[in-house]
Amino acid sequence: MLVVDRLTYRWSLSHRHRVEHDGGPPHYHGCVERLAVRRAGAPGRLEVLFEAGPGRLVPDGLLHSGGVIHGEDYLNLHQPRVVRALLDEALARGWRPTDPAHVRQDGWVLCTAVAARLRAAPAAEIGRSAEPPATDSTDEGSHPSGRAS
Repeated sequence: MLVVDRLTYRWSLSHRHRVEHDGGPPHYHGCVERLAVRRAGAPGRLEVLFEAGPGRLVPDGLLHSGGVIHGEDYLNLHQPRVVRALLDEALARGWRPTDPAHVRQDGWVLCTAVAARLRAAPAAEIGRSAEPPATDSTDEGSHPSGRAS
């Protein structure tokens, strides 16, 4: 749950993929991290989708749950400040929670702007009204490979 300007937003994170069995170990393809955001009492829903592809990494058995990487930009979708930055970017780009539409947004389109928001703002500024973050050993300011983002 996030509280932004006294408005409550609920969010959830999920993962999906296709599994192929060819007699050996299973092969996973088409991995997608899905962040869903909805304002309490409003009909609209925002789905931010991060689909694996060349130069676009999502959890696939090697990367932790909620981690997405595009170039030098790394986001941990389990952290409320990251969700808040994604929400702020979607709102700035015109998403309206009061519109009954179910909006799907390509997360990679938002990724660079969101990473820049996170780098520019102190941790206390983004997500100030969020609940404490879920326990996760990976900080959104560091790259899982040890490189700074």
